[in-house]
Amino acid sequence: MAAYIIGEIEITDPEAYKRYTAQTPGVIAKHGGRFIVRGGNGEAVEGAAPKRVVVIEFPDRTTAKRFYGSPEYQEILKIRLSASSGRLFLVDGVDSPNPPAGA
Repeated sequence: MAAYIIGEIEITDPEAYKRYTAQTPGVIAKHGGRFIVRGGNGEAVEGAAPKRVVVIEFPDRTTAKRFYGSPEYQEILKIRLSASSGRLFLVDGVDSPNPPAGA
């Protein structure tokens, strides 16, 4: 079952954050992940508007955790933590992308 790392990020140092975003795609791909959402134009339909939303899909939770804990990501994570604030969380996807009606 797919798993997703979801982040809501407020960039505090745009120049440093650019260094982080330049390095993440290769590390994510190396660990079997791919961006589903990367920034974009977030619009609130309920609650407050998000700052920057990122969604990364991995084949499963184990792979997502392996990516996050990898030495390659931990090294560039230092840049993100110094250049932004926010939250990051891991969620499981659903077994079927199209559940039957009424599910």
